[in-house]
Amino acid sequence: MDSDQLLGILAGLPVPAVRYHEVTGSTNDDAMAWVGDGAPDGALVAANKQTRGRGRMDRQWLTPAGTALAFSLVLRPTQQEKIHLPLFSPLAALAVTDALDALGIHAEIKWPNDVLIQRRKVCGILAEAIWVGEELQAVVVGIGVNMTPESIPPADSVSFPADCVELATGAPVNRWALMAGIVEAIFAWRGWLGTSYFLETWQRRLAFLQERVQILSPGGGRLDGVLVGIDREGNMLLETSPGSSRSIPAGDVHLRVE
Repeated sequence: MDSDQLLGILAGLPVPAVRYHEVTGSTNDDAMAWVGDGAPDGALVAANKQTRGRGRMDRQWLTPAGTALAFSLVLRPTQQEKIHLPLFSPLAALAVTDALDALGIHAEIKWPNDVLIQRRKVCGILAEAIWVGEELQAVVVGIGVNMTPESIPPADSVSFPADCVELATGAPVNRWALMAGIVEAIFAWRGWLGTSYFLETWQRRLAFLQERVQILSPGGGRLDGVLVGIDREGNMLLETSPGSSRSIPAGDVHLRVE
């Protein structure tokens, strides 16, 4: 695989440039550096193996060679899109669920953006904004998808049970074709960013909706309640007692199922 081959796979999509690495530390780091060198909107970085990938709250995300998807997309937000900056992560999550649905796989979103199959994590997403002073230059959306059983990390190394796409399909899946499907869905959902349709679809696909969950903060705080939905800013709505709810921003919090 090389950059020209990937461009061929992505033909017809608004991806003007691709950089492919057999091995890299982090596709997000590569994409962020490329932004500084003028990467255009839709530029994509992909890797066969990733050694220093990361998720939210600096959790490690390793990508063994040939077993998973690891790619990052550069988006240059319009003025209207900048209003909805926190929604770029769930934008990617919706795109992944669409692409999995095309494979006949029902997937859910563990708020705010992890993608689950049968309540086990198959995809992590990290959106990082790049600023120059107070001006937003770009958002780099990193997506990692476990494809084969070899991509599933050891149970004692993760905070949430993991799974992979091929265990769900029962057959091999072309990971680059899946990547193309995800990218296509990202650009389709981008036109709906921040709309009622976007928010309602995200809420409808939430895992653990109307179930009791726990919200843990890095400082050791804990909040218990029923996940009743999301608000217009993408915050979780947690019913802490009958008739009383709290709005929880994504930030550095962790959702755990009781």
